[in-house]
Amino acid sequence: MENLSRITLNPAVMGGKACIRGMRVTASMVVGLVASGYSNDEIIKLYPYLEPEDIHEALAYAAWRTTEFEVSLAAA
Repeated sequence: MENLSRITLNPAVMGGKACIRGMRVTASMVVGLVASGYSNDEIIKLYPYLEPEDIHEALAYAAWRTTEFEVSLAAA
């Protein structure tokens, strides 16, 4: 994973899902809000303990997780 210091993975928090700075706010929740059309300002208004960089890192984490690559399969 890239150097994403605000994304934390802890089995004791939200079942080990990627969270923002150890809080009970998942990266996927933030990405879902962005995908639903919420602006950064609207998200921060809903969750005032979030910072703009948290939103950026949630999106960067999602992009990293969806990176595609091809794997060569040996002929049978």
